[in-house]
Amino acid sequence: MYIYNVTLSIDKSIHKEWLKWIQEHIPEVLATGKFTSAKLTQVLVEEDMGGITYSVQYTAKSREDLDSYYNEDAARLRGGGVQKFADKMLAFRTELRVVNEFFSNELKN
Repeated sequence: MYIYNVTLSIDKSIHKEWLKWIQEHIPEVLATGKFTSAKLTQVLVEEDMGGITYSVQYTAKSREDLDSYYNEDAARLRGGGVQKFADKMLAFRTELRVVNEFFSNELKN
C-alpha cells in the first residue's frame, strides 16, 4: 500500500475559499479510481512562513495505481488549484510505502 501525501501551506487571506475548494477537489481525485481513501488533516505546528498548513493523504493499493494517477490524471487535477490560488498556496508532495500497520485492538489479547 502507498500513501501519496500532499502538504500545503495556505495564505490566511484565501483559507476559507481554499478549504471549500479542497473538500470538492479530494472527491475528484478519488473518482479517478486510483486511490481507495483520503484524509485531510491540519498540521498543528506553526510554520515560520505563516499561513495555515494541511496534509492530504491519498491511499493507493499499489505502485501501479500511483503511477497511473501520475500518468493519466495528476497534471489535470493539480492545474485547477494552481490556477485558482497561484502564489497564495505552496504545495509539496511525498510518497510513502506502508511497511506495516498496527491497530490498538490487535494489542489486546
